[in-house]
Amino acid sequence: MMKKLFSVFLVLAMLLSVAAFASAEGIDPALIEAAKEDGELVVYGSCEEPYLIAACQHFEELYGIKVSYQRLSTGEVQTKIANEKGNPSADVWFGGTNDPYNESAKQGLLMAYDAVNASHLVNQNYKDPEGYWYGIYKGILGFMVNNEELTRLGLEAPKTWDDLLKDEYKGLIWLSNPNTAGTAKLVINTLVQIKGEEEAMKYLVELDKNIAQYTKSGSGPSKKVGVGECVIAIGFLHDGVYQILQGYDNIGLIIPADGTAYEIGSTAIFEGCEHESAAKLWIEYALSPDCVELADDAGSYQFLVIDNAQQPAALANFPDLDPNNTIEYDFEDAKNNTSKYVQEYFDALGAAADDRFKTE
Repeated sequence: MMKKLFSVFLVLAMLLSVAAFASAEGIDPALIEAAKEDGELVVYGSCEEPYLIAACQHFEELYGIKVSYQRLSTGEVQTKIANEKGNPSADVWFGGTNDPYNESAKQGLLMAYDAVNASHLVNQNYKDPEGYWYGIYKGILGFMVNNEELTRLGLEAPKTWDDLLKDEYKGLIWLSNPNTAGTAKLVINTLVQIKGEEEAMKYLVELDKNIAQYTKSGSGPSKKVGVGECVIAIGFLHDGVYQILQGYDNIGLIIPADGTAYEIGSTAIFEGCEHESAAKLWIEYALSPDCVELADDAGSYQFLVIDNAQQPAALANFPDLDPNNTIEYDFEDAKNNTSKYVQEYFDALGAAADDRFKTE
């Protein structure tokens, strides 16, 4: 009898806990119940894997909904759901730069949802106007350099995008592959918006002469800077922060003086997903401190974009990383033209698009 009473009290406590969370976040309790009836959720994550795992496990703990997840680059997710159009093998997308989300929304691959917790976004730029995606963090695009290697080679660190074209940097620069990484797509869009389309393509052809490797993942170059395999990496500076905090204090972080852009790490629901209520609950969760504050302990040091969450404590050690020191990025142009710019880029490279472009 006592065991039965204890079980009843335990269930009631769990229900009260969920109800309290729903009330605090403004989530309709009916959505939570419908999500629990779905019973499971499948997540494709394009953030770094430790953050993906932490977010999925905590969602499962909070709601008792079984979560399956897979880490894929944004380009891989975009290609996969395009091939599965209308019948996606996952329910939600979590993390990764925004341009592939915008392209996917344009192609009818994402489902619009009016999220309650979007009221906590610090700026309406951090959401799609029709609710196809929501921002959860912001990352600055820049350069990460191995200061020891530069000193050994007798070179100064690049300060601008144009500096990267110097002959002295030949074979020292790594970038990611635009076919697989949203980071590289953002680089192309950024240069188009800074220089204009024609000049950006000329610039990228010249930059290619100094590139040693194009990695599959956007964070790939940053992981090779500290060990000296890559001397200059182009990517998101929070990836450099992670490497520095792993003990690679030989890494320098540079915001290009001639302007740079930023990513909006996003989350979205796939059109036609199997577990729609659980997917909607995920969006509410992803826009709450319960989710985004996990990033700090998981080694993801992006700037958070909801007003009721605490920024990663580690960022206090990098005061020069100003999240507002960026251009006014034209997301609409990126949404409409990214695929065209990437194709123009590869057309301009021609035979130079060789085996340096990694897909594994």
